[in-house]
Amino acid sequence: MALVDTSLPGSPGARRHAVRRHRHYFLGSPFDGISQEAALHLIDASAPGRRLRYVVTPNVDHVVRLNAQIGLAIYYDQAWLSLCDSRPIAMLARAVSLDLPLAPGSDLTARLFASVIKDGDLVTLIAANDEIVQDMKTRYPAIRFRALVPPAGVLADPKALQDCIDFVVGEEARFVFIGIGSPQSEKIAHALSRHPDARGVALCTGAALEFLVGRKKRAPVWMRRFGLEWLHRLACDPKRLWRRYLYSFVPLLHLFAIELVNRQRRTVRSRHSA
Repeated sequence: MALVDTSLPGSPGARRHAVRRHRHYFLGSPFDGISQEAALHLIDASAPGRRLRYVVTPNVDHVVRLNAQIGLAIYYDQAWLSLCDSRPIAMLARAVSLDLPLAPGSDLTARLFASVIKDGDLVTLIAANDEIVQDMKTRYPAIRFRALVPPAGVLADPKALQDCIDFVVGEEARFVFIGIGSPQSEKIAHALSRHPDARGVALCTGAALEFLVGRKKRAPVWMRRFGLEWLHRLACDPKRLWRRYLYSFVPLLHLFAIELVNRQRRTVRSRHSA
């Protein structure tokens, strides 16, 4: 599916040429086939006062959960940008000749704070705890942060969800970072996108803010390059992550097998109709 952004200046033809991209459905999940550089450009160029749009960054855990809980699909399908946050997924895509550029949410967030967000800008945070908020204010003292730390269980708490929405709408920041884990972050972002008064760009960042302020350590560059960041995270937090990784590995392989079968069927049908 071709997607065109119309928020950039210039003629319609120039805009289409500059930002045209394709959304692919791989392993049952949507991914936009654009680089991190292109995504950064789109976000930077998005008009501050336009209706809120949001960015999701599916990884293996997201993809497995999305296929197991079909009701979550709308949160990803209706995202303005859906960027690949998993080198294993990018590698599997390459195996079927599908180009899914890697655009980790942690890297994208770091680059936004390094080159797009300016001193004096207003940024809204929906954060996991007060410590992250304080660390962000300490690291970026010239940025005006407005933050809300919702209670646990937002996904099943309509009042807490509405409080998040009302808070974001009331602040009218250019950027909103929602870092309370998946799928509650995506649910909040989707609800905001449907609110007529919500403005700016919302990013479902996962643990990006924690990496940014040093509360969690990212894997060394060489491990990331070889797709081993998951191993580094597991070594740093085995008690919390071993079960997630164990129960994601087999379903991921199953989804890839289904992908191969479906692609083979499409190829056969295409040959027969030619």
